[in-house]
Amino acid sequence: MKTVIMKYDRDHKDPGVMEQAGRILRDGGLVAFPTETVYGLGGDALNPRASQKIYAAKGRPSDNPLIVHIADMEALKVLAREIPENALKLADRFWPGPLTMILNKSDAVPHETTGGLDTVAIRMPSHPAAYELIRSSGVYIAAPSANTSGRPSPTLASHVEEDLGGRIDMIIDGGRCDIGLESSIIDLSVPVPTILRPGYITRAMFEDVIGHVDVDPTIVSDSLIPGQKPKAPGMRYKHYAPRGDLTIVEGGRQAVAAKINELIALRESQGRRTAVICSEETRNLYRCGIRETIGSREHEESIAANLYDVLRRMDRDGAEYIYSESFAGAGLGTAIMNRLLKAAGHKIIRL
Repeated sequence: MKTVIMKYDRDHKDPGVMEQAGRILRDGGLVAFPTETVYGLGGDALNPRASQKIYAAKGRPSDNPLIVHIADMEALKVLAREIPENALKLADRFWPGPLTMILNKSDAVPHETTGGLDTVAIRMPSHPAAYELIRSSGVYIAAPSANTSGRPSPTLASHVEEDLGGRIDMIIDGGRCDIGLESSIIDLSVPVPTILRPGYITRAMFEDVIGHVDVDPTIVSDSLIPGQKPKAPGMRYKHYAPRGDLTIVEGGRQAVAAKINELIALRESQGRRTAVICSEETRNLYRCGIRETIGSREHEESIAANLYDVLRRMDRDGAEYIYSESFAGAGLGTAIMNRLLKAAGHKIIRL
């Protein structure tokens, strides 16, 4: 299959881009497109065969649910069996934006889209390309991240092409995604609203709107309970991973640098290629040949936006052993560390 790549320019729009993309989606094909979070791999959410194609293209387990992307509130009446008051409150505050809500699904949504569950994940993206694609295609778009399963999510069209070129029909190139981490997911199908995946919208922001929310233990633990089916994307054990062996080192700045330099020296004495993921503030503390600066600790948004691109650069650099600083924090740091820990398979050294 030849994958067509077309540029999207929000200031100088070519109507042919959305016309072609919409036709592909209506015909049951797959289109990768930018959102404010990461690039999504889209198919018609109400077409079971399109959802099956998404799983096949990604190499994704079919019990891992897809997120349905919508462009207006009327879609909730079609996709959900009921719309809780909390859903309306959160939508009023955070939609369009990086929020996914889990609701009980209607009969219109096939189980192929929901990973066999009776709930459906729904979000309204704010990126103009995503909005225009949903509107012009006339379909609700099921879209996980546009990468092969387990790999770092794509924040550039080139990342999508690297993973899925020749496996999908079209890529809409809208440039770099602004946020760089997937949407926050909250489950509203349970008695107490529960965060299943942290993101740009934090627990404090949720609680400011709807009161107390719980946090699913898989956000900080190393795996699902045996036999438990994931209710949301990203809940599996290892995700977002580079090809090299990634370890996180957590502690004081000087102690972390000393430990990473010690580990680098050991691996390089064995003839192995090593790399460090560090902040702008600590770059000069490391003696490694490959030092990837992820952003500034004073600006968590920069770390979030660069995370997946840095993990992919590790592969391009041929890094066999990768050591990363911890970027834990009360706000966006929770989401950053959730992704980084899953990328490392929860391998962390605490000093």
